[in-house]
Amino acid sequence: MSIKVYYEQDADPSLLRDKRVAILGYGSQGRAHALNLHDSGVEVVVGLRPEGASWQRAKEDGLEVASCAEAAQNADLIAFLVPDSQQAKVYQESVEPTLSGKQTLLFAHGFNVHYHQIVPPAEVGVVMIAPKGPGNLVRKLFQDGQGVPCLLAVAQQGSSGQAKATALAYGHALGGTRAGIIETSFKEETETDLFGEQAVLCGGVTALIKAGFETLVEAGYAPEMAYFECLNEMKLIVDLIYQGGMAHMRSFISETAKYGDVTRGPCIVDDHVRATMKEILSDIQSGKFAREWVLENQANKPVYNALLRREAQHPIEEVGQRLRAMMGWLKK
Repeated sequence: MSIKVYYEQDADPSLLRDKRVAILGYGSQGRAHALNLHDSGVEVVVGLRPEGASWQRAKEDGLEVASCAEAAQNADLIAFLVPDSQQAKVYQESVEPTLSGKQTLLFAHGFNVHYHQIVPPAEVGVVMIAPKGPGNLVRKLFQDGQGVPCLLAVAQQGSSGQAKATALAYGHALGGTRAGIIETSFKEETETDLFGEQAVLCGGVTALIKAGFETLVEAGYAPEMAYFECLNEMKLIVDLIYQGGMAHMRSFISETAKYGDVTRGPCIVDDHVRATMKEILSDIQSGKFAREWVLENQANKPVYNALLRREAQHPIEEVGQRLRAMMGWLKK
């Protein structure tokens, strides 16, 4: 299946000329989006909780700041950069009351649209521009004349018929077209993003690290040795894979490590693990995970907070804190 990739020549920056963009939220991504658009000559207003922690920072950055409701009411394009768990509330309270078909809604992740937590009227354009990198990198590369690859999706073209073109103009102002903007869908972006987080990048990796650490410690090895071998050296391997893929990583490790990789790795991620991954993906596709997470937030996150407390008390955290204190370079 071929994908469509858009570059500088595919975007029309003039579509945001004389337009006003409201950036709701000023975390890592929100700040990067707001500053990049501002530096690209786009009129930006940041929507925040009045006098919240980010209010002063946005003002010090030279940006106009208003409440979310005020920012949204007077904007042509409204970008949701608040956390997923807050977006539906912000939409209902600050955006929906004054929303018109002349406006476009933009998201950096598809969760709330795909799972129908936010359902805009058909005449409103609904799009996504999702940078595939953290906010600090989105900002730094833009300042260096480069860009982070982005994803583009269109849920509704709206009555103007310009939603997709407007999203590309936004991606251009963000710096995304310098690297390439890949077209996808809200469904594909949301479901693959959640699966990657749960099964591999976060859930899979942290569970694997802890299991390896526990296996060595239970076998009588020093916790410090277990920490170095199962957690500390993870960065070396991940950096090599990030730079050039798995073959690149294997070109830098020993023959012994390579043999262990290709013969024992499949024993760890076996058919049982693959079956569990399919169950996790099924829960994402069916909306089961989304319903669970929405209800958890409505109940003020009791299970989530309890699990985070338990994770923070794992022995690997205490060992790691002591060992990292010996690594002066981490403090820089």
